[in-house]
Amino acid sequence: MDWKPHAAALAATTAHPGSDWWTPIRETPRHLLVEHWFTPGAQGWTAVDGRSDEEAWTKAAYSDRTLVTRVGALHADHTDAGQVTTGHPTSSSTLPSLVVTMLRHGRLTPGMRLLDLATGSGYSAALACHRLGDDLVTTLDVDPHLTQAAAERLDRLGWHPTVVTADATNELPGTFDRIVSMVSVPRIPRQWLTALEPGGAWSPPSQAPD
Repeated sequence: MDWKPHAAALAATTAHPGSDWWTPIRETPRHLLVEHWFTPGAQGWTAVDGRSDEEAWTKAAYSDRTLVTRVGALHADHTDAGQVTTGHPTSSSTLPSLVVTMLRHGRLTPGMRLLDLATGSGYSAALACHRLGDDLVTTLDVDPHLTQAAAERLDRLGWHPTVVTADATNELPGTFDRIVSMVSVPRIPRQWLTALEPGGAWSPPSQAPD
């Protein structure tokens, strides 16, 4: 797949040439982070395997849309193409414009240590690694499949952030200059505040599944 023109088009819709996130979006192959997803329909959610339909894969991965990757406890990675399931979406690769908005709220600058809460597909972690360097990025998710899959896919892209499987409402793995949450919570946990270095900041959770 010649993905770069599509990533460039995505950057043009979600950032601008002077943005710190313009280059990360242009140079991140989102399709490699989302190989399988679900599409909604009258009968429920239908599994899609992007590798079997390159045109659909390209269109989905490089449009500014959320791709649902888990329904209930079922991961799209664990389905066959065309399989239909019912339930509520519980994880996704959030639409890129919202991911970038959340990262912008974090007011990230070089040298800052970032905790990316709710790894999901790993797309937010990939953008953050491009911006900060992977040694300064920690990404966390409660779902062991998501963290394992994201770590493997990020590794194939050349990024090696610290990937942690844990509940974000419990103690966090270290201290950070910035915490950006890609998952909503009823209230900000005390642990998030204690994990911030003096002068640190957190970005309010989004309303999208991780």
